Amino acid sequence: MKINIQTNKFNSDFACVLEIIQQHRTQAARAINHASILTAWHVGAYVSEKIKNAQWGAKVVQQLAEYIHTQDPTLKGWSKRSIYKMIQFYDLYSSKPFIERANTLKILPNQSQLVQTESTQMSDTLIVSPMAAQLYQDEFMPPTAAQILTFLLKTTWTNHQIIMGSCSHLDQQIFYILYAEYEHLKKRELERAIKADTYSRMLSDKKWQSQLLKTTYPQAQVLLKDKAILEFLGLPKQHKESKLRKGIVQHMREFIVELGKDFLFMDEEHPLEVGGKTYRCDLLFFHRALQCLVAIELKTTEFDPRDLGQLEFYLEALDQTERRSNENPSIGILMCKDANPEVVRYALNRSMSPTMISQYEDQLKVGSVLQRSLEEFTVFLADNQINYK
Repeated sequence: MKINIQTNKFNSDFACVLEIIQQHRTQAARAINHASILTAWHVGAYVSEKIKNAQWGAKVVQQLAEYIHTQDPTLKGWSKRSIYKMIQFYDLYSSKPFIERANTLKILPNQSQLVQTESTQMSDTLIVSPMAAQLYQDEFMPPTAAQILTFLLKTTWTNHQIIMGSCSHLDQQIFYILYAEYEHLKKRELERAIKADTYSRMLSDKKWQSQLLKTTYPQAQVLLKDKAILEFLGLPKQHKESKLRKGIVQHMREFIVELGKDFLFMDEEHPLEVGGKTYRCDLLFFHRALQCLVAIELKTTEFDPRDLGQLEFYLEALDQTERRSNENPSIGILMCKDANPEVVRYALNRSMSPTMISQYEDQLKVGSVLQRSLEEFTVFLADNQINYK
C-alpha cells in the first residue's frame, strides 16, 4: 500500500525522527572538523618543536611525508607542503601576540580561552583519541601544544589554510575566522570575501546610514555594507536598471553571499498598492537577524536625493500594508553606481526613515581604508549571542 506523505497522521512523529538524524549528523560533522583541526595543531606542534630544537633538518619533513605515504597510502593530504601548513598553523596561533590579541578582543564568553585538548567532554563535541592524548605527554612536546584557542575550532581546516595564506595581519585573521563561521562560508565564498576586502567593508565607518537606521538597528553598523561588489554579474560598462536587476535575480545566490546570508529573497518588482495605483520596488528581502523587510532600489546613475524620497515612500507602504505585528520597521537600501558624499550627507540628515545608501562596483578593488575597529564586530557577536556550538 502506498503511503501518502502529505496526509499521513504520523508526519509529526516522522519530523521528530528527521530532526534527530539532522542534529546528530551536524554533531558528527562538527566532531570531524574538530578532529581535523586538532590533528593539524598537534602535528604542527610536534614537528615545529623538532625543527626549533635542531633535532630535524629541512629534509626530514620531506622524509616524514614519504614515510606516512609508505606506511598508509590511503592517507591523503600529508605532503611536505601540507605538513608545513600545519607548522605555520601552530606557530601562528600559539604565538604570544595572537593569544594576547584574541583575549583582548573577548571574542565571546570563554571563546578565546586556552582549552586542554585532551579533554573528551561531549559538551564541546571534542573527540581526541587516547593515542593523541598520550602524545601530549611526549617529552618533545612544548607545554602549549596541548592547548588551543577554542574559537579556532569554529571554521574548517580548509578555511584556515586560505586565511593563513591570504591575511598577514592578526586582526584580519581573527575577523575572517569569525566571519567565515558567522556566514557559514565555504572555500570559494571565503576566497571571494577576502579578495573583495570584506574585512574593510564590514568594519568601515558607516557614514551613509540615516540616524534612524543607526538608532533603531545598532547592529546595522556591522551587518549592512555600504559598498557591494557585483563582479559576478559581468555587467557591461553601460547598463540599464532592468539589466542590473535581472542579473542580480539570476545570480541571487552570489548576491546574498555578498550582502550577507541573513538576507532572504522574497520578490522582484514587488507591487505596492497605494491610492489605487501600483508602485513597484526593485527587490524585496527579509532579514533574519534584524527581523524586518528590506527594500532595495537600484539606480545605475549617480545618487539623486529624489531617489531617497521614492524609497521612503515604499517603506511607508510596506509598513502599513505588509509588515506583520512581530516584525520590526522596514529598512530601505538605495544601491547606486556612484554618489557624491556631500549630497548623501545632506539627504540623510533629513531622512525620517531607516535608510542607507550603498554603492555597487562591478570589479573587485582591494585596498579600502579601515576606519572601524575589530572590537566592534566582536562586540556585535557577543551582544547578539551568536551560537557557535
